[in-house]
Amino acid sequence: MTFSLTGRCARTGMFGVVVTSSSPAVAARCAWVRGHVGAVSTQNITDPGLGIMGLDLMQQGFGAKKAMEMIVGARAFSEYRQIALIDALGHTAHHSGANTLGTNNVAEGDNCIAAGNLLSTPKVPEAMVASFEANATEHLAERLLRGVEAGLDAGGEEGDVKSVGVKVCHQHDWPICELRVDWHDEPIAELRRVWDVYRPQMDAYIMRALDPRDTPSYGVPGDP
Repeated sequence: MTFSLTGRCARTGMFGVVVTSSSPAVAARCAWVRGHVGAVSTQNITDPGLGIMGLDLMQQGFGAKKAMEMIVGARAFSEYRQIALIDALGHTAHHSGANTLGTNNVAEGDNCIAAGNLLSTPKVPEAMVASFEANATEHLAERLLRGVEAGLDAGGEEGDVKSVGVKVCHQHDWPICELRVDWHDEPIAELRRVWDVYRPQMDAYIMRALDPRDTPSYGVPGDP
């Protein structure tokens, strides 16, 4: 009931996750990112704590594969979990337990990893990776969004997706992009619309956090 793409931008050092599902508010549970550290998608029968654990382990210096071994061994019910992660060097690791739902698959690429369950075809993760690798000059959020669009075009889930979210971090403790569509008949198309609105304003919001003395007009009623 979920497919995701987790990636790193080799040019900028950004990390991000895009994830979509037939369930509501999927990104609230499944997408985890941390600047200078990495990113994790924890899905299927989701334990959100595994995302936090993965980031903590990578921040402590463990690489992707060792961190994954420790995650799987640390908690009960690993047979129900599907996890994908990427570390600060772009190395990836994954786990799909024996009780991962339906048709499921994982595909690894250059600075990215895609995973899914209850898929209409096992080729969905491969399509997401291919899209990510083909758009290396784009902003990471754009690459992730194109990736999930490619996954949908390749067949997506067995059922209709209803929620989607993209989260990207860079050099700060907070994400520079965290957009979600939590219940919609065409959530990926709606996320594309929201991203197209937010993208031209993103740098201004970052500047407002770093130095509000020299930022563009807020563009709201009453602002000169």
